[in-house]
Amino acid sequence: MQKIEMTENAAVVSDKQMSLVNMKQVVGAMDILFICLDALRYDIAVQEEAAGRIPVLNRYGSWVKCQAPGNFTYPSHHAMFAGFLPCAYHTKKQADRDLLFYPTAIGLRRKAPENAYAFSGSTMMEGLAKDGYYTWCVGGVSFFDKRSDIGKVFPGYFQKSWWNPSFGCMVKESTQNQVDFILKKLEDVSKEQKIFLYVNVAAIHYPNYFYLDKETHDSQKSHAAALRYADGQLGRLFDGWKAKRGNAFVICCSDHGTCYGEDGCQFHGINHPMVDTVPYKHFFID
Repeated sequence: MQKIEMTENAAVVSDKQMSLVNMKQVVGAMDILFICLDALRYDIAVQEEAAGRIPVLNRYGSWVKCQAPGNFTYPSHHAMFAGFLPCAYHTKKQADRDLLFYPTAIGLRRKAPENAYAFSGSTMMEGLAKDGYYTWCVGGVSFFDKRSDIGKVFPGYFQKSWWNPSFGCMVKESTQNQVDFILKKLEDVSKEQKIFLYVNVAAIHYPNYFYLDKETHDSQKSHAAALRYADGQLGRLFDGWKAKRGNAFVICCSDHGTCYGEDGCQFHGINHPMVDTVPYKHFFID
């Protein structure tokens, strides 16, 4: 395995440290996990971080405040899968974005940023597949359910994709079911075969009221409770991945936030600070 050059505290990234990782050394050397905590709000993420209630994610540094790529799942994922992950909140122009993945065909810059993985193709998964990765998608929300034409778009970007109702928003144990499925699938793949895994975690997306006893409506409190639930299940995923596969590079972020009545706004698909601001972090597990 290639040696990965990192800072003294490699897990921690700040608003001005989004590109410390040299993706040219990551790609080909280890698995890559992309965990999307669908609809997670930045303010709730940092609240739970500060209170110590998400111990798994807290192991890997603080959340970075970022601009969302889109205001609901569909536009946001088109951007992220093309390499345009959430960018640091104070980014003022396109050229200042810190890119882990660089789409060579878009004409964004004359050459790829020094530490970015430059890929050809319409998505970073297509590029990684060309470089030998097995690309997997484990869906959550309905844009990944393959039960409609629009629900087949994102799964179609991957070599293998899976969804069943037990992974969806309406199921309280959805993240547990996803993790159980992933860990079982790992038994069929040799360690030499590198994997790019995308997981759409639906637990935090509405409805989430059932993560609090006797609640009947979604709220900031139930949103936070859903994050705490997902955190515990991610601990199982990371521990299982390390045991079965070893080291991996992890991208963990939200695709957009959501509203619970702020300024009269409900949920997402609209532009509002609670929708347009998301948490982000990347880190290594080993």
